[in-house]
Formats: sequence, C-alpha cells, structure tokens
Amino acid sequence: MIEVFEAQRERLRALAYRVLGSHADAEDVVQEAWMRLVRQDEASIANLAGWLTTVVGRLSLDVLRSRQARPETGYSFADLVVVPADEPTPEDQVALADSVGFAMLVVLDSLSPSERLAFVLHDMFAVPFHDIGQILGKSADATKMIASRARRKVRSTDRSAGPGREHDEAVKAFRAAAVGGDFEALLRVLDPEVKLTVDTPGGTVVTIGATEVAAGARMFSGEVAHQRPVLVNGVPGHMSWRSDGTPLSAIAFTVADGRITGIHIIIDPAKLARLGV
Repeated sequence: MIEVFEAQRERLRALAYRVLGSHADAEDVVQEAWMRLVRQDEASIANLAGWLTTVVGRLSLDVLRSRQARPETGYSFADLVVVPADEPTPEDQVALADSVGFAMLVVLDSLSPSERLAFVLHDMFAVPFHDIGQILGKSADATKMIASRARRKVRSTDRSAGPGREHDEAVKAFRAAAVGGDFEALLRVLDPEVKLTVDTPGGTVVTIGATEVAAGARMFSGEVAHQRPVLVNGVPGHMSWRSDGTPLSAIAFTVADGRITGIHIIIDPAKLARLGV
C-alpha cells in the first residue's frame, strides 16, 4: 500500500496544488488522504489511483468551500515563485515550470468551488466527468456543464493575462506613468475596476477603482523607481530590496485586454521573507 501511494504522491500533490493554489494546503490534503487510506480496507479498493484522486478531490473541495466562507484565506503571495527577470538560472526555470501562473491563480479564485474543481480535474488532469461528478454529487452531464461554464470564464478573463508582449507593455506603461507621476497615463493603463491589494504588517488593504489606484500609485512613485523587474510565476512584476539585501516590497500584476485589472503588493516583512528570494 505504501509503495503504491508513494508512486501516486507527486501526482496527487500537483492536483491538489492546482485546485487550491497553495503548497501548504496541498500537502495537508495529500497527508489526510494517506491517513484515510491507512484506515481503509485495501481489498475494498478496486482502483487505488482513482480512489485517491476522488479523496483528494473531495478534501480539496472542502478546503475551497471553507475559503468561500472566509475569503481572506485564499492563495497567498508566499505560494508564488519569484525569480530575476533577466536571466533565470536553471533552478529558477524548474521552479517556474512547476508553478501556477499568478494570473491563473487570480482567475481560478473567481470561480465557484465546483467550477474550479471541475476545470482543474478535467482540463488539467483529464479526470472523466463521471468521476468528477461523484466528487461533486452531480451527474456526468451536469458536471460537464459546470466545467464548460468554468472554461468560458477562464478564457474570457485570462485571454490576455499571460506573460506575453501585451502584459509586458502594460506593466512597463504603469511603471513609467507611476515614476513620472502622470495621472492621465495611469488611468489609461488601469482598468476602471482595477483591484489593488496590499499586504501590510497590520493586515490586507484593498482599493477598487482606477482613480483611487492611480492616486496611490503617484504617492509611491519614488519606491517604484527603485524597483527591479522580476518574474512572478512567469509573469512580469517588480521587487525592491534594502541595502542589506533583504526584500522591501514585491508587486505583481494581472492584465486583460491591455489594461491592468489587478495589482498585488506585499510590504509585510514576514510575508516577504517567506518568498525565499
């Protein structure tokens, strides 16, 4: 039993991480799946890989639903991979390849728990709709509709959110406008409903709206000027450091249709330290 579980562990961890967007939560889910397997009569399990997938899926669904009741406990910046933007080392490239894109994390967080689970299990891990339906308590046809709805949301929200030229240009335009204090230019690059999330030592502060975010960006233009480009899960972002090499701030962007729809800044020293940059 141990040998079979260990052979499945990496796949289960990857599945749970892509559903939950958190390495810590994924590890907890996989460990709980192991504890349940130990208590199970092995002879009663016809397909161990399928059984483990179902258990991990159900446990992950419980975590997602718990987050929905406590929305502040979604993915954290500590789950993101931050590497230099100029010449990532081979180790950096391996880390990026194993990460979930920042933009994708944001998009997945906009889905309902059922939609997120169905999308990840079917589109990323090719789990049949019948098996996903057993986890959700739905028929295969209903599950297919849930996955299709999630796919449409992902495509419409994330069609320009990848680390392509449009994303890079929007980030560069934001930096130039912020450094220059150009309020009008900031408004042009920010989506009208842009969401700014700042993790501070005292908690998370959220600002909604281009006018409010642009005004704040002009206020910290000096800090932006001293930030260096980095890749946050493969997507362009910025970081700044103190003279002793400890990180001072990190910022990541979500872009759609050439405009910035989300900005996530972290200035909490404890969270910055967990980035491991």
